[in-house]
Amino acid sequence: MDAPKDYYKVLGVERGAGADEIKKAYRKLALKYHPDKTKGDKAAEEKFKQVSEAYAVLSNPDKRKEYDTFGQSGFHRRYSQEDIFRQADFTDIFRDFGFSGEDVLRRMFGFGGRPRGGGFDFTGQYRDFGQGGPPPQRGRDILYELPVSLAEVFAGSEKIIAFPRPDGNQERISVKIPAGILDGKKLRIQAKGEPGAAGGPAGDLLIRVKIISDGRFRREGDDLYLDWPISFSQAALGATVEVPSLSGKTLSLKVPPGTQSGQKLRLKGLGMPRLKSRGHGDLFVQPKVLVPKNLSNSQRKLLEAMAQEGL
Repeated sequence: MDAPKDYYKVLGVERGAGADEIKKAYRKLALKYHPDKTKGDKAAEEKFKQVSEAYAVLSNPDKRKEYDTFGQSGFHRRYSQEDIFRQADFTDIFRDFGFSGEDVLRRMFGFGGRPRGGGFDFTGQYRDFGQGGPPPQRGRDILYELPVSLAEVFAGSEKIIAFPRPDGNQERISVKIPAGILDGKKLRIQAKGEPGAAGGPAGDLLIRVKIISDGRFRREGDDLYLDWPISFSQAALGATVEVPSLSGKTLSLKVPPGTQSGQKLRLKGLGMPRLKSRGHGDLFVQPKVLVPKNLSNSQRKLLEAMAQEGL
């Protein structure tokens, strides 16, 4: 069957039509062109195919969004006809027709809303599932939460994980952690999920990255922030101090005279790696001016003298 030019025109609805309006339009057209009613009318049968395909797309929010985004040609480059009808459910529409619905779709396309006989498997080949037998179904995905340190994300790393299999055993695999990955992002390992039913493909293993809080650095996007203590004299007079970095190297930081507590001092390009582009964010050091709790006699006299000078 040639792909219809515009699914909205095929159903006779506007692009902003709601789900109920789309279902109502399809119900009316499916009843009009149903092969059991038109008996041998090839044009009506072709029309029934078109309205059914249009409904399978527009009744699915995700597929409709992609159709609206990429247009007819772009959509069909992403979806085969089997993909279009996968997960489509015509049961409630055909329930009150008084004649077959999904069986007709199955005869025409080789699959239907909830196939019970033959149909296409996940390789695109037609298979005989047997009378009342189930079609192939993809296995469920497995979700695994992987704790990683901020330093491991900074450098990029490789970790060995062990996860339970449906048979009760454990499988160990190596997982690469991309440098700069964000907290909560998922890595997909194909075909490591639960096995499929009736010959369907296995699901995937989804690894959700959980970044452990670092006691020194905090992350905001691609930038890093570090609170670092300095003395009053360093803040007032200026100084060069040594601060740590996630790379393990010690960095030299120039503290300008008159630096205020909490002021941001920037070390350009020393933050987190940018995940989808080159370079790094920045490292911002925020000095925290320390106030001594105990003073020696000489320190007290110096501060008293400073106080007399207005400091």
